[in-house]
Amino acid sequence: MSKSTAPSLKKLGGGFKGKRRDKRKSETIATTIPVQVGDNDKRGSVRTLGGNKKIRLLRVKTGNLFDPLKKEFSKVTLIRVIENKSNRSYARRNIVTKGCVIETSSGNAMVVNRPGQSGQVSLIKLEK
Repeated sequence: MSKSTAPSLKKLGGGFKGKRRDKRKSETIATTIPVQVGDNDKRGSVRTLGGNKKIRLLRVKTGNLFDPLKKEFSKVTLIRVIENKSNRSYARRNIVTKGCVIETSSGNAMVVNRPGQSGQVSLIKLEK
């Protein structure tokens, strides 16, 4: 059964209101798929409201790194997740979320975007 954001059919006292209308496709809740550091990049697309498409990142190997000292961007290889403040087990499972610290080929970096929503990983190099 799919999850929906449609209004509830229950009254406050627990009674049944009755069927108001059918569920709409736009009211379904998308299942979350965690983005993992893996062997190669893997993306998927999802249809959103208005017929638009959103690119979902499923597995990632590379990211776009910004170095604030040199003020330049570079493409780096992601090695592993060091720390993830949203959930401790995410670091062990190599799941990438916004704000996590990742070991890259050019040092440690922090993720500054939401990779499951934007289809890429944007990083900023941490100072030492």
